[in-house]
Amino acid sequence: MPAQKFEAMGDNPMTVWNTEGTRRGVVQAAALCAALLLPNWGFAQAAYPTKPVKVVVGYAAGGAVDAVARTIGQALSASLGQPFIVENKPGAGTNIAVKSVIAAEADGHTLLMAANALAANMALYQPAPFDAERDLVPVSLVGRVPVVLAANAQAPYANVAALLRAAKDKPGSISFASPGNGSTPHMALELFERTAGIQLQHVPYRGGSPAITDVIGGQVPLIAVNALEVQPHVKSGKLRVLAVLSPNRSAIFPDAPTMAESGFPGFEASVWYGLVAPAATPKAVVTKLHAEVQKALQTKEVRERMTQVGGEVIPGSSEMFAALIKAERQRYEKLVREANIQPD
Repeated sequence: MPAQKFEAMGDNPMTVWNTEGTRRGVVQAAALCAALLLPNWGFAQAAYPTKPVKVVVGYAAGGAVDAVARTIGQALSASLGQPFIVENKPGAGTNIAVKSVIAAEADGHTLLMAANALAANMALYQPAPFDAERDLVPVSLVGRVPVVLAANAQAPYANVAALLRAAKDKPGSISFASPGNGSTPHMALELFERTAGIQLQHVPYRGGSPAITDVIGGQVPLIAVNALEVQPHVKSGKLRVLAVLSPNRSAIFPDAPTMAESGFPGFEASVWYGLVAPAATPKAVVTKLHAEVQKALQTKEVRERMTQVGGEVIPGSSEMFAALIKAERQRYEKLVREANIQPD
């Protein structure tokens, strides 16, 4: 049988016709057009995911972001039928992880479990290492864990009021530890200082664990850190939570007051978590992922796990997540400029 001959017709290179006019040629032409056009229309993503999905985390294993990523990854693996594998890439304040995802193939098989640093680093590092609003697409907000202000159990601060009195008596004499310059807990305490009209001395560490160790040892009296990291030390009686920086009391610290209850209504500082993907990821894939994350957030297993790490799930649209990233970037830009905060 002679080979079929095809020619492009007119200005559209996708318009193909069989010069011999056979039925078989028409069918082949239609198949060719479909093969060329389907990826552009997004239909090729209907079977997503087609291979294991990598969820990049810019922090070491064992922390709150890692725990949330693994919880969501397990739920998505069950619902989508492919493994969601967490890959920890700590370093450079999470910039290494973020850049690796931006550079990844935009097919939905590489995601980032982002936290506040995604917004803060655009202000903290100059020149900005990336533009999250341009280089990434929000998939879904997942949840949040409050920052807590805690003290060594032997420190003379039973509550926020006692801390304020001491700080105002001797400005700059009381120090607090944080996981590092520009970290969410550091930013939270900088905001609190300005709100309360006090001056504290910041002692940055490289991570929450060494900061907690020194506070327990008495080298530093206070610490700002996320609820998950401080939980076991509060249970053991080595640390005391003065306040949780969330709108409501924490499920894991039910006796600890909020900052609002401590005299600062409206003050809030939480570590939020959400999935993002490379900017060119097809909308069909983003939409499918978002829907599956929303389903996962309704399950008992995910809700219980978020409660165990001291947080709560936050269902919502991708647009809501995009608005949060933009608002956080603007807030951090103002704080970094006013407080002259420098990265480690």
